[in-house]
This record gives sequence, structure tokens and C-alpha cells, in this order.
Amino acid sequence: MPIRSIDDLDVGGKRVLLRVDINSPIDRSTGEITDENRIDQSLPTIRDLADRGARLVIICHQGDTLDYHNLVGVGQHAVRLAAKLGRPVGFIDDVAGPAARAAIAALGDGEILLLDNLRYLTEEVSTFERDVKLTVEQMAATYLVRNLAPLFDFYVNDAFAAAHRASPSMIGFQPLLPSAAGRLLEAEVTAITGLIESPRRPAVFLLGGLKVSDGFSMMGRVLADGLADRVLTSGVLGEIFLAASGVELGEPTRTFIEERDLTRYVAVAAGLLADYPGRIALPVDVAVVPVGAREELPVAALPTEHLIVDIGEQTICAYEAEIAAAGTVFVNGPAGAYERPGSDIGTRRMWAAVAATGATTLIGGGDTVASARKFVDTAKIDHVSTGGGALIRFVSGQALPLLEAFGV
Repeated sequence: MPIRSIDDLDVGGKRVLLRVDINSPIDRSTGEITDENRIDQSLPTIRDLADRGARLVIICHQGDTLDYHNLVGVGQHAVRLAAKLGRPVGFIDDVAGPAARAAIAALGDGEILLLDNLRYLTEEVSTFERDVKLTVEQMAATYLVRNLAPLFDFYVNDAFAAAHRASPSMIGFQPLLPSAAGRLLEAEVTAITGLIESPRRPAVFLLGGLKVSDGFSMMGRVLADGLADRVLTSGVLGEIFLAASGVELGEPTRTFIEERDLTRYVAVAAGLLADYPGRIALPVDVAVVPVGAREELPVAALPTEHLIVDIGEQTICAYEAEIAAAGTVFVNGPAGAYERPGSDIGTRRMWAAVAATGATTLIGGGDTVASARKFVDTAKIDHVSTGGGALIRFVSGQALPLLEAFGV
């Protein structure tokens, strides 16, 4: 691990600023958190620092301009953290203003304070990052950094899921404060680096889902570099590959792809099939659910007048065999519309195969982890990444601003 660990910091009696990613899905009707996975993942670092007597201040984001219904205060996060830690977690509905600074100054040894949602600050939202593009040096002049940095002895980052974000809270404190990686960031970097640098063979990538940009952004690199020996396609990504191979899917599926502006990936898929013959597996049969009952048909029988929602039994069996024989399995994206009965069989069976294999297994991405948690005990998976975009970029060889800020 090329980043300093919290084990290297003498935090007793010192003020420590901890950036975590506990951004959680929010129920639109109740405003309550519906999944605590990222909160759970943050606990080891929080507990370690508090137990060692740090005066611990936690900063985090929740939602964004792109998912505004999730842009809420984080008071309920403090309540849930306190319950899980078995110790008080203070909260103040201020981020870096006078009230927050006064509360920070009043902290005692081992006490924990959570500040409010970072994305209440303009400098922290993704559209600001996209449009303004501050340098690391300019980050020191932002409202957040200039108000908080002078109050702290150390900065710790444990927010791998936001590692692809060049925001002040992620990369603005390292030049000003002695900095270290938290337990989660350390585990994420170690596990994913192991996948990239020394995968057990054969390395099988199971790529599916609706967010096909993730699959396509990594596929060229992992095939070109030999990281992936085989790519098994499913979900909408698999349907795009079928279209690229000359299969007419049928009007409902074609329209579904067109309405989501995914047609542009057909040419990309065709290029990958031409460049890497035999290394990309396509579904050989698919499933539809026309009137509530699942029906399967071979690809040779397409097009269909119904929307394709899953892979079929022959494809499932073929993929199960490849997963069982693999040395490494990486998964991003469910095999079908797993939320609905009749459309969930492919996803259910893929996760059962991943949980049962003797291969080293690594998964990540929002729908990926949600579908895995629905069907299997994720404790049977070697590494469940909290990252979506960060994970994809790391695996595909793109730079991550957080790691660059740590000099990696």
C-alpha cells in the first residue's frame, strides 16, 4: 500500500478530519435511508480513530444535483452511526461555518462529530467540478478548506467510492495536513490492485446491467492488456453485443436501447468483437415475460415482439461453467431485470455461481451490489467494492484524483 496508513498517525488528543463516503439511497416517500452498506463499511476506521483518543470530525456527502431526491441532510446518518458504534456521534447542521468551527473546537478526546452534507456547498457538487476545474493549489482557497484545515492536525480519507471526484474535500487537504488512508480505502486499493497486477487465471469478467457505459469503458483495456481472459456479456450490454453481431432483437428491445441513447455503443461492440475473437461470450438464448410467465427462445429465433429481460437457460449454464472454472471473477452489472419475478433467474443463478466458486471474486457498482445482496450472502464474495465509477476507472487504467493527491 503506497499511501500512509492511520497506523502511522499518533492521533491521541489530536483533531482528525475524516472524509468518508456514506452516501446512501434515500426512500423518496419517507426521506429515510434504505441501505446502510456504506455506513457499515465506514465503521472500522471511525471506531479505530475514536478508540485511540482522536477528536474526530467526519465529513461526507449525500446526493448531488444529478440525483436531487437524495440531496438531504445527514443527521440520520449520525443517528445510525451512533447505534452501530455504541457511542455518541454528535451532529451539527453546518459544514464549515462558525457553528461548525465552534463545535470542532469544543471536542474532547475520543469524541465524534459529523458535519452536515458537503454538497450543500457549491464547491462540492459535481457540476461545479465539471465546469470550474480547480487546481489542487486553488483548492486551498475554497470555503471548505480554508475554514477547516487550520483546525486539524491530520486528514484521513476513507472515501474510495468518491475517489474519481476532484473536489476540495477529496484532494484539497493533503497538501496542507499530514494525511493517511483509512481502513476501507486501504482495503479497496489493495484488493483492486491485486486484481489488476496478479489475477489468478483464467480471469473472467461478467459484465451486464443497464449502465453499459461502465462495461464499455473498461472492456477495451482489460482485453487489450490481457487482464480479462474471457468477458461474459448479459443484460442490456449483452443485447447491444448481439445487435453488433447482426442479430435483430425486435422492436421493443431496439426501442428500449434507442430511447436511452445506447445505440452508439453498437459500433463499439462490433469493433471489440472484431479485435478480440473468441474472448467475448454472447448470450445464446434470452428470456421474455410477455404476460407474467417467463418464456425463453434461442438467439436464432429472434426477433421477438416482446422486450428481452434476461438471459436464457443455455446461456446461464454456459456462464456457470466458466465461473466455476475461473481463477478470478469480476462482476459489474446484473444479468437481467432482477427486480421482477420471471426476469430475475439469470441474475440469481449468476450470483449463486459467483458465491460458490473457488475463484477470487470482486464485485462493485450500485446495482451490482444491490442485486448480489438480494440473492446471496455477500460475505462469500472476497471483495465487495463500495465504488462504482471509481472502481470502473481504476480497473480500466484511468487516473483517480484521490490517489494522485496521495502521490500514487
